Amino acid sequence: MSSAASLAASHGQTVKSGDATKKKPGSAQYSFEDDSWSSNPTPIANPPSGTIPKYPWREAIVTTTFWIGEKPTANNPVPNHKSCWDPKWAENYGGTDSPKRTDRLASYTPRDFIPRQNPFYVALPYNDMNSKGHKPEAAQIIPWYGKDVTSPDKSVCKGRWIAIRHGSKVCYAQWEDAGPFRTDHAAYVFGNERPKPNLNNGAGLDVAPAVRDFLGMDDTDITDWKFVDFADVPPGPWATYGDNNTFVINRRAAEEKAQLALAAAQAAAAKTTAVE
Repeated sequence: MSSAASLAASHGQTVKSGDATKKKPGSAQYSFEDDSWSSNPTPIANPPSGTIPKYPWREAIVTTTFWIGEKPTANNPVPNHKSCWDPKWAENYGGTDSPKRTDRLASYTPRDFIPRQNPFYVALPYNDMNSKGHKPEAAQIIPWYGKDVTSPDKSVCKGRWIAIRHGSKVCYAQWEDAGPFRTDHAAYVFGNERPKPNLNNGAGLDVAPAVRDFLGMDDTDITDWKFVDFADVPPGPWATYGDNNTFVINRRAAEEKAQLALAAAQAAAAKTTAVE
């Protein structure tokens, strides 16, 4: 791999990221369908406070473009109408998030519809869920697990914010699927390992067309990424759309609270007037 340009030529071999990765006979890999953990997992320990940044950058990661509603092809056998965590992903999004630049608006959204979920989304090669709930190792390896877990049937990875850096630009997006290629590579996603070899030059991150366009990436390129707490996500085009978008959820909650406060004030004023 000598340059980002050389990687772009291989984009035609992009394979669907997602929850269909199966455990091959004799393999110790973990999959959504399997309830076992790797027979020899790489230990991942939380570092002592103050030794390294809370969420370090994972640098020089081969990054490919994927999209909601992506159809299967010979090299992409699994369609993207669903994700690891949403069996109706395309339906809930509102349609196919076409990657064609002529099909997209300056708002980083599809031309044909307003997305009902955040168009700034990514996939990383780990799924914290299996058929029984959270994977056994999830509580030990996911840094925010104890703070964010609300139900054994709800992923603590879905919707998590990450920062993606390309050149001098930084984009923010939500983790909404597992891939590329794998759903079990916890030692990379939460640890210090590099992405494993795969058909896409060892790709370790899938990004939505909106992320690609904001950063000015090629369809296959090199980026850096890291997890970020929502409090550290600045406003941007990633704050505008989506029922799953933390910005939108908080904005709607604030508007509802303001409306309730206004209604209460009006009721109190009316009561005072009636007494007088």
